[in-house]
Amino acid sequence: MSRDSMELSEKKCKACEGWEKPFTKAEAEKYLNQVNNWRLSDNQIEKEFRFKNFKEGLEFVNKVGNIAEEEGHHPDVYLSYRKVIIKLTTHAIKGLSESDFILAAKIDKSF
Repeated sequence: MSRDSMELSEKKCKACEGWEKPFTKAEAEKYLNQVNNWRLSDNQIEKEFRFKNFKEGLEFVNKVGNIAEEEGHHPDVYLSYRKVIIKLTTHAIKGLSESDFILAAKIDKSF
């Protein structure tokens, strides 16, 4: 299977050097169709996850943290009583890259 035809969750995030161009809205929307219920918002994608209690949310945040470390691509994470909001963007280019969608797919797979 070629890298282009791989599922996003099977790909590896690539380090961004800062010279790459961020995705256009059309490119982002194409990738958005490959992840589950993420929302495009101001040069980022975000998703809210709901849990029975704070402990479950915290365990999920730790799982996301481990995935982010493995991938070398780090989300903004917001934890409250029974929900977690994850926001992804590629800070070096102030916009979205394939790595944001790869990490989103890996997070979805772990949920």
